[in-house]
Order: sequence, then structure tokens, then C-alpha cells
Amino acid sequence: MGLLDRLSGLLGLRKKEVHVLCLGLDNSGKTTIINKLKPSNAQSQDIVPTIGFSIEKFKSSREGQAIIFVIDSSDKLRMVVAKEELDTLLNHPDIKHRRIPILFFANKMDLRDAVTSVKVSQLLCLENIKDKPWHICASDAIKGEGLQEGVDWLQGTSQSIVFLWPLFLLRITSFIYFTFIISLLFFSLFPSISPVRKNNTVST
Repeated sequence: MGLLDRLSGLLGLRKKEVHVLCLGLDNSGKTTIINKLKPSNAQSQDIVPTIGFSIEKFKSSREGQAIIFVIDSSDKLRMVVAKEELDTLLNHPDIKHRRIPILFFANKMDLRDAVTSVKVSQLLCLENIKDKPWHICASDAIKGEGLQEGVDWLQGTSQSIVFLWPLFLLRITSFIYFTFIISLLFFSLFPSISPVRKNNTVST
């Protein structure tokens, strides 16, 4: 069972697809990460380099339940480009107004020139993301290091978002119901103050 299957099971989506938008610059390691997240019997032994963004189990950005953004932490020269792509993503009409969780992988942490996940966070100005839950962790996609931490965070955050919205609706419904009952009691005790006005007629 892959990490994504565990995530879908914990969210009660075992029989459904988990739509995850996986993005990153070419050669950042996104394809390797996607491969590692799959069940072992579905993993590909031959990883073909991709150009630009790679999308797994994703038909349109509206269907995405989570975003994984992969950064090559050893490529400091392209951090500016990665930030531009991230800004484009955050301003996309289908993403901008949604509280969708974003998991950042500061990948290739095993390389000598790699910077820390804290430094990557600073270079991408992640602290400016105020309207979406996000988390960054260092990873080594080839060895699978750091992936479990990321999926654990994603699972916890996704569960919170899934359950908070019904709870909010329940509170609103309870408030309306309570207000309705109080109104009925009030007007039954004081019928003369009823908000329903009768039309006055004058008989001649």
C-alpha cells in the first residue's frame, strides 16, 4: 500500500481517487516523489524526466484536494523561477479562493549544495501564504526520506478541513433552530406583539 492509499483510507476515500496536484520545475524530483507515493506494485522502475509541471490523478485544478509542490533545494539559481511558478499557482482562479493545503518538499536534501528547508521557505516567501495551510519538509525522493512526514501532515490537515466545514454548518443550523424556537415561545406568551399585522377595515 502506497502513502497516497493510506491517506485516502484515513480520510474515508479508499474507494475513491485522491486528487493531488503535484507541481515543480523540471528535474526537481516530482516524478520520483509521485512514484514513491504509489503502492509498490504500481511503481515504475524507469523514471522518465519531465519538462515543466507533472500532474498525477488530476483532471482540473478544481478537483484538487491537496497540492504537492516540489523544489530542488540544491538549485539555488532557479529558486526565483520556482517562486514565480508558485505565485502563478496561488493566483490561479481555481486555487486563489480555496483553502487547499499545500505540502512543500525541499527535495534533494542529500546533495552537498542543498540548502535547508528553512532557507527554501525564506526564498519562496512562504510566510506570506496566509489563507492556506502549508508545510515544508526536507526530502530525499530517491530514498523516500521525508515523504512520510509530509503525508502525515497532509492527512492531519485534510481531516481538519473535511470535518470543520460540517461542524460550521451544524453550528449555523443549531443557531437558526434555537432562534426559531425562542421566537415561537415569545410570541405565544405575548401575542399582541406578533410581527404579523392584520389589515384594518372600517365598516360603514
